[in-house]
Amino acid sequence: MFRLMFFQPRIPQNTGNAIRLVAGTGCELHLVGPLGFDMSEPKLKRAGLDYHDLASVTVHENLTAAWEALAPERVFAYTAHASKFHADVSYLPGDVMLFGPEPTGLPEEVLGDPLVTEHLRIPMIEGRRSLNLANAAAVVMYEAWRQHGFAGSV
Repeated sequence: MFRLMFFQPRIPQNTGNAIRLVAGTGCELHLVGPLGFDMSEPKLKRAGLDYHDLASVTVHENLTAAWEALAPERVFAYTAHASKFHADVSYLPGDVMLFGPEPTGLPEEVLGDPLVTEHLRIPMIEGRRSLNLANAAAVVMYEAWRQHGFAGSV
């Protein structure tokens, strides 16, 4: 239903947790390279447990290749520097939720990409820099899924 995208992820455990997230929600995970780890890395496998076969995961060589494959209509980029909250938009099936690597977040050239529809942020207490990448992705994906009545859930 929705597409979760990690731009150049660096921490295999976060990607493993995202694999579990998309398996549990029916979303797709798109990883944009270069990755900071090998997809066969034990930390990635351990974090993803036995969900790898239940998840839709695609690795794209770079952002251009990802855009060509997905042809997205809407892309939401998540950054601590946005003024609008993640829950202030109405998500649609096919939307791409784009997150950057820890600890840097999305670089300016990606935030300024013409396919990025809007910059959004997750509310936090002042003085905190960011949430864990997998946790931030879960917050956003569950909000999008909630807006659609948790379609397909039990």
